Amino acid sequence: MSITTLRKRISLVAVAALTAGLFSAVTAPAASANLVGINSQAFVEGQLGVAHGTNTTGATVVNANGTSALSLGLLYKDASSTTAQTATALTSGALVLGTAHTTATNTAFIVTGGTLGTGVGGSGTIAVTSSSYSNDLRSVMIGGTNATAVAIRWALPSSAGTYTVTAYRSTDAANFTTLATATNGSLLGVVTVTVVATAAAAGPVVANSTCSTNNSGTTSPASTDYSSAFVNGGSAYINMQMNNAYLTANTVEGNIVATSSSSDAVLSIGGTSVAAGTGSTVVAYGTATGGDDSVIRVNQATSGKPVTTTVTITFNGQTICTKTITIRGEVASLAISNVSSVESDGQGTANVAWLADGTLRDGHMYIQLKDSAGNTVLPGDQTSSNTGHTEFSIDSASVTNLVTAFTVASGDQATSLSSSAVPYNYSVGKYTCGSSQNGTQKVTIKHTSAATGKITTGTFDARCAGDAYTYTASFDKAAYTQGEIATLTVKFFDSKGNAANSVTAVGTSEMIIPMMTFVSATGSATAITKADGSIAYTMTVGTTTGMTAGTYNGIIDFTGLTAVAATKQTVTYKLSTGGDTTTNADVLKSIVALIASINKQIQALQKLILKR
Repeated sequence: MSITTLRKRISLVAVAALTAGLFSAVTAPAASANLVGINSQAFVEGQLGVAHGTNTTGATVVNANGTSALSLGLLYKDASSTTAQTATALTSGALVLGTAHTTATNTAFIVTGGTLGTGVGGSGTIAVTSSSYSNDLRSVMIGGTNATAVAIRWALPSSAGTYTVTAYRSTDAANFTTLATATNGSLLGVVTVTVVATAAAAGPVVANSTCSTNNSGTTSPASTDYSSAFVNGGSAYINMQMNNAYLTANTVEGNIVATSSSSDAVLSIGGTSVAAGTGSTVVAYGTATGGDDSVIRVNQATSGKPVTTTVTITFNGQTICTKTITIRGEVASLAISNVSSVESDGQGTANVAWLADGTLRDGHMYIQLKDSAGNTVLPGDQTSSNTGHTEFSIDSASVTNLVTAFTVASGDQATSLSSSAVPYNYSVGKYTCGSSQNGTQKVTIKHTSAATGKITTGTFDARCAGDAYTYTASFDKAAYTQGEIATLTVKFFDSKGNAANSVTAVGTSEMIIPMMTFVSATGSATAITKADGSIAYTMTVGTTTGMTAGTYNGIIDFTGLTAVAATKQTVTYKLSTGGDTTTNADVLKSIVALIASINKQIQALQKLILKR
C-alpha cells in the first residue's frame, strides 16, 4: 500500500489509540550497505576518491572508471574529497579507492590495517605497467603508461576500529623510482574510516535530522531558516528531513505528529498542495524523508489575527525539532517617526542624508504598520512583500496651502520582516510644502488595506521652511576642564527668521576653536540640520600636545552663508587644566587681605588695653 493511501489525518483524541495499535507495530529494518551517494561517484583529477554507488552484487568492482567502481559494506561517506575525509564501513567489507590524472602518473596508497589488492589503471581493467607492494600488503606504488587513472581494492580489517588510507602521487610521471618511498610524492588525500562489526539501526537519529522554516513547502530543508516571521494571510512551512546514523535519509515509515503551542494556529501535513488545517495538532503516517510527508504547514486560525506559536514535530514519539513562528495580523496601528522639516519649494524635495540608513531612500520620515500585538506588518496585499502599489494617502482635511501633498512611493514601501534588515521594516514617506510657505501643521495620513478596505491613520507635525540664510553659535557651557566633552550648537535660520529646513545642505564651514579637538566632522558641504534647524558638533577639551588654561574665542564661518547675508560667529569660553590654577596676583591679593585683617585685630587689642 502506498504512503499516500496510508496517510491519515486524525484528531488529538485518537492519537493515543492509534499509537498503541497500528503505529506501535512499525519497526526499523536493518540498514543495507552503501547508504550514501552524497558526493561525486566519479574519480576526479588530483583527488582521492571512494567508490560509493549502491552495491547489490555482494562483490566489489575495481575499475579506474569511478562511475563503474563499487565498494562493499560502505555505510557512510562524507562529501569532502581532500585530506579530512571520513567514512564508515563493515568489517566484512572492502573499499575501492581511486584517482584520475591527466597524464600517466605514479600513485601510492598506504593503509593502517587490512590489505591492498591488485591495482588497475587506464580505462576498464587494463593492468598497470608496474606496481610494488609491501610485505604486509599495506602499501603499494602503482605507475606506468596506462596509469592516467588508477584504482585499487582495500580489504578492510576484521577488527572494528579506526583506520586510515593515505594517497600520494609522484612529481615525476616517467620515473617509477621516484616513489621508491611512497611518501616521496605529493599528498593526494586522506580518508579516516571507522570500521564497525554491524550497521546501526535504520531508524531516525534526532541529532542528525534537520528542520527549517520557509515561505513554501519544499522537498528538503534548507541549511538556515527563511524567517521566523510571516506576512498576514500567508502560510509558514516547516520542512524537515529525518536522517539515520549515517546522515542519509531515513526510510522507515511511522507516526508524524505536529503540535502547535497556541490554538491561534492551525496545522496540516503535506506541503503547498494540502489545504490549511483546522486544528492545532495533526498526525500523519509517512517517512518524512523529503517528500510531502516532511512538510508542516502553519496558518492563522482566525483571519487577520496575529499568532506566535512553537510547533513541535515528533516521529514515533521522538522529538525531531521545534520551531517558533510568528504570523503577522492585519494592520491595527500606524506609527510615524524621524520626521524632518521640509523645504518650501512646492516640490517635496528630500535628501538621502536625512535617513542615512543604507537603503538610499530619500524620504522625510519612517512609517511603520503594526498589528494588534505590536508586530511589524508589511503594506501591500499582505500576502507578498510588495505589490508595486501604495496604500498610503493623506487625509483630505490635512491638505492646505502649507502642506499640499503626501506620498509613499511603491519602491519606498517596507519589504522585509527580518530583524537582519531592519531599515526595510519601515516604509518611507514624503510631504510637500507649498512654495514660500513657512510654518508648522499637524498632518494625518491614512493606510487603506487593499485586502479588507480597513483604514488606519497616524499623525505627524510637518514643518515647512526656507534654506539656511543666517546662523548663531553657542557652547553648552561657559567653562570647561581639560578632558571634558564640549558641544557646539549652530542654529540656522531662513530669510524670514524661521529655523531652516533639513533638506538643503548648509554648505562648507571653517571653524577655529583653540585648545579643542573636534570629534564630529566639520566643513562638509553636504551636512544638513536636525528637524529643528540645528547642527551639533562635539569636541574634546585639549589637544594632543596639551592645553594652556585661559579664556579663548572661537570663530565659526559658514562661508557660503557669510558671503551673502550671515555674520561670522564668535564663541567665548574659559578653559582650565583641572589642577591648581592660583596665579601670583591671586597670592598677592590674599597676602594683602591677611595683613589688613591682622592690623584690624591689633588695633582692636590696643583699644581693649587702654580701657583697662
